[in-house]
Amino acid sequence: MPIYEYCCSACSAEFEEIVLGKETPCCPQCGSTAVTRLVSRSHFRTGGPIVKGSPSANAITTRGKSGCASCAGGSCSTCH
Repeated sequence: MPIYEYCCSACSAEFEEIVLGKETPCCPQCGSTAVTRLVSRSHFRTGGPIVKGSPSANAITTRGKSGCASCAGGSCSTCH
């Protein structure tokens, strides 16, 4: 479900709301429906280059291998 950020035109309160379809939420402070949806920052990965040492790189390079990055045999104390 999408969560959107809004700003109330009546009282200037900013709030987040789960909105389905074309519903118009009410301001939780004053109850006004005169709200404007704000542009919010989102987080996603577009498939760009993988930086060595990043969590994404570690997940990809260790997938399907026995052991961990610190040993080759899979028998050190950090292996699960």
